[in-house]
Amino acid sequence: MAWTTAALGAAGAIAGVAIQRRHAHRLIHDPEYLRLIAPLGGRPVTVVSADGTRLHAEVYGPRDGPTVVLAHGWTEQLSLWGPVIRRLGARGVRVVAYDLRGHGASDPAAGHDYALRRFGEDVEAVLAACMGEGERAVVVGHSLGAMSIAAWAEHHDVGERACAAALVNTGLGDLIKGHQLFGELAKRLDSPLATRLTMGSRARLPPFSSPVQTAVIRYVVFGPTATIAQVAFYERMLIACPPDVRAACGVAMSEMNLWHAATRLTVPTLVLAGADDRLTPAAHARRIAETLPDPAGLIELPETGHMLPLERPDELSAALAGLVADSALARTEPLSNT
Repeated sequence: MAWTTAALGAAGAIAGVAIQRRHAHRLIHDPEYLRLIAPLGGRPVTVVSADGTRLHAEVYGPRDGPTVVLAHGWTEQLSLWGPVIRRLGARGVRVVAYDLRGHGASDPAAGHDYALRRFGEDVEAVLAACMGEGERAVVVGHSLGAMSIAAWAEHHDVGERACAAALVNTGLGDLIKGHQLFGELAKRLDSPLATRLTMGSRARLPPFSSPVQTAVIRYVVFGPTATIAQVAFYERMLIACPPDVRAACGVAMSEMNLWHAATRLTVPTLVLAGADDRLTPAAHARRIAETLPDPAGLIELPETGHMLPLERPDELSAALAGLVADSALARTEPLSNT
């Protein structure tokens, strides 16, 4: 019996390795995956935030074009924006993207401080470092990046640095109760327990891609039409994110209440959501849009999950280009005499 059990275990391990190899082989021959992982060729900039945390930023496109600043989300890296960066660059837009504190090539937060206010200070630092005197940018955030913009707006003069904003796949509070991962069970869980089990988990992920892991990631963060290349590309970032950073940011987001900060976004602000986003359902986007003092529209894309920048780069890039064009038009329109 012991010999049989050992043989079955060995056979299972061999089968697992074979499945893993087939999965990896499929990815390295996937043209979309190869495009996603290709270097973006940005010009690196080091930004120092208010608390001394060093952030890695990159600048793309023309040096004198209208500027869009991109802030990625939780467990991601600036390369998430690759498809959007390429599309905006083709439209003559200058793009600045940066890694959030503790993510990608940015340093861990000074004092391990991942409070949302610190993320807001990082937005201010990036704008100050990458924009010229009197210049204003369209600021865009995905998930935690959008929350960072709201946290920035709470304590800074938005109109001084920004001419417009876009908030993508995000919420500003009630994230544990609001998500759709576990149905009604999530609403019955005690909040501290729910946080420890979900957003605050420090569990280490397997250091390699696998069909099972990608299936779980697909369910949690992607819509029904996402490709294996898109899922695997994000999986690389998720694996690379340090567990302590992931947990600290998760706890900060679960305790967040920034709904009031939306009223401080006094520039035209566009809100985008995925109809199949289980992490930040479209109800969050609708509430934000209703709160904004200068709403620039609400776009809900069908068959789209939480990774809208990867799943729908054409639609997102077109919407951002529209914001850029509207902002330029507003600057050139003569003042009314009436």
